[in-house]
Amino acid sequence: MNDRIKSALQSILEKFRSGEIPEVIAISSFPPFNIPSAKWSLLNRVIMLSTGTKDARGFNQWKEVNRFVKKGAKAIIILAPRIKKEGEDEILKGFLAVPVFRLEDTDGEPLEYQKLELPELPLKEVAERWGISIKAIPRNYKYYGYYSPDQNEIALATEDESVFFHELSHAGHERLYGALEAGQDPLQEIFAELCAETLCQIVGKTSKYLGNSYRYIEKYAQELEVSPLIACVKLMCEVEKVLGLILSEPEGQEAPRPAAAALIPAQYEEGL
Repeated sequence: MNDRIKSALQSILEKFRSGEIPEVIAISSFPPFNIPSAKWSLLNRVIMLSTGTKDARGFNQWKEVNRFVKKGAKAIIILAPRIKKEGEDEILKGFLAVPVFRLEDTDGEPLEYQKLELPELPLKEVAERWGISIKAIPRNYKYYGYYSPDQNEIALATEDESVFFHELSHAGHERLYGALEAGQDPLQEIFAELCAETLCQIVGKTSKYLGNSYRYIEKYAQELEVSPLIACVKLMCEVEKVLGLILSEPEGQEAPRPAAAALIPAQYEEGL
């Protein structure tokens, strides 16, 4: 086996041994930017994230966006399948080592996602008291935002307050009830959306996506085989308690933080 390929695979094994791999896989399952690595295989995104970056590209790909690899920077190795055609079949014969470089090892013009700015969000101070960072990201094809307990951050691809409130509600739910279920748990998503729309009403911000919010809740209620009304009533007590935490937390007092869970994205699909 090629030494560079062996080294790349060894880094993954080390992540398994150290217990870090679930966190890395959770993050890599939802690539946050519309960048080349978002189209990579899960394995290659795990390799990239394990080196401490969320954006890695080939030498020429960096040149295309007017960034240049720093002198002496060391490439990381991702794996490209080596396919050979035998008759009518295509056979996987192994992998090729492909060198790429981390964003942190380049200089040049800012990237598009580094230029985005968010407005002053209502209740932003709550996230700050909880030690949660808020950052802007470009929207990709999957979601408008996410809350990552592992990274203690909320990422937003829209200025709409309801998306921020959705993610803040996930964070509040985690603080009161413990680690969140990974992925799109129906009850968690219904809870966060109901909480978000309630916060919009409380702070006087009418969401532009109220209809989408209902359809969002309806979609997850269907997965539970209940009506949207029954699903919301079931969660009413939890919503009230988390709203109380968000709106009434004493200044400077941080709510207890349980063990982190997986990345929790807010999906607002077109036409939902």
